[in-house]
Amino acid sequence: MPLDPLSAIQSGPAPRHRTVQVRVGEGANAALVGGGAPIVVQSMTNTDTADIDGTVRQIEALARAGSELVRITVDRDEAAAAVPHIRDRLAKMGVGVPLVGDFHYIGHKLLADHPACAEALDKYRINPGNVGFKDKKDRQFGAIVEQAIRHGKAVRIGANWGSLDQELLTGMMDANARSSHPIEARAVTREAMVRSALYSAERAEEIGLGRDRIILSAKVSAVQDLITVYRMLASRSDYAIHLGLTEAGMGSKGVVASSAAMGVLLQEGIGDTIRVSLTPEPGGDRTLEVRVAQELLQTMGFRTFVPLVAACPGCGRTTSTVFQELAQEIQSYIRDEMPNWKARYPGVEALNVAVMGCIVNGPGESKHADIGISLPGTGETPAAPVFIDGQKALTLRGPGIAGEFKTLVTNYIEKRFGAGA
Repeated sequence: MPLDPLSAIQSGPAPRHRTVQVRVGEGANAALVGGGAPIVVQSMTNTDTADIDGTVRQIEALARAGSELVRITVDRDEAAAAVPHIRDRLAKMGVGVPLVGDFHYIGHKLLADHPACAEALDKYRINPGNVGFKDKKDRQFGAIVEQAIRHGKAVRIGANWGSLDQELLTGMMDANARSSHPIEARAVTREAMVRSALYSAERAEEIGLGRDRIILSAKVSAVQDLITVYRMLASRSDYAIHLGLTEAGMGSKGVVASSAAMGVLLQEGIGDTIRVSLTPEPGGDRTLEVRVAQELLQTMGFRTFVPLVAACPGCGRTTSTVFQELAQEIQSYIRDEMPNWKARYPGVEALNVAVMGCIVNGPGESKHADIGISLPGTGETPAAPVFIDGQKALTLRGPGIAGEFKTLVTNYIEKRFGAGA
């Protein structure tokens, strides 16, 4: 019997991996992670947390860009003492994004010595590889968990390839060497990462932290290792999962690596919150990691953050730079206006705009968009038809096409998404 060629087509991503839901923060600004909630975008500051002014500015920028959780470094007394002041300053500015404290080595001491910090944070991040060593490990890990229980906070237990629990790893490597069928060292390391996260989560539950307060992560810097580790982690637990390729790199390398790794896992239904860990260029914009995370989720169809602008890549037919400049101008205009538009125009993030450069695909793509323009290519009539809701609405001509089209986009948004719509 011949197969139906359509039967093999997958209509979308796999169902989400079923996880326990974790609430991070309180009130209207709380983030729900897991349990079928929308995948959450997270970011991290790179300021010295003791620099209150600088840290507040960066948190505000990250939150304004769309980060729904912001992690800050808490590495010493000065940083811990600054946290409640940072929270108060943000509250006065109307920025209620949940804050995550990143603790390594002395988190137990900082939380005990600075109770205002422990209260001001919404989540603690613990690395089981450096929370303590030998006989201190369990005691210091337990002290942090007890602080989380006392203050009603969530905890992310984050194993990391670069700071893995050496006692656990050494024991597993020795056992593997004695085995009659040893496996490769890299596979042992991946298993050690998963065990480290799961053992620590089980210990946190024994102490009294609920499963609805625990998020797990197992970050590595190689794409294939990340995919394998998270598949293992997801198959062996129902804890909420944070995805991230650590040390992803700078520029296009970091964007591509993070998108490739997390895209595969998200398509398989794995991941409840994500961070794109980009190395910023000197003086670069830290919010880029938020935009990349949003674009990854939106491109894959998981969430909608900003209106999409479809633009052709250009070819020999499009020697004019007008369509490139207009596409860039419209994209920047939309992103700059989104914080205001979200409040004024509910649903505007679902808008689709097309800016095309010649007659080949221009009219067709413009018709598929909510509003689109097909600019003239090389040798074509110097006219730009505009399509609104699939129908040709008018034709623009002359040097003011860019400004006129931007006005048309603004008017369309007001008409479709405004209060009187």
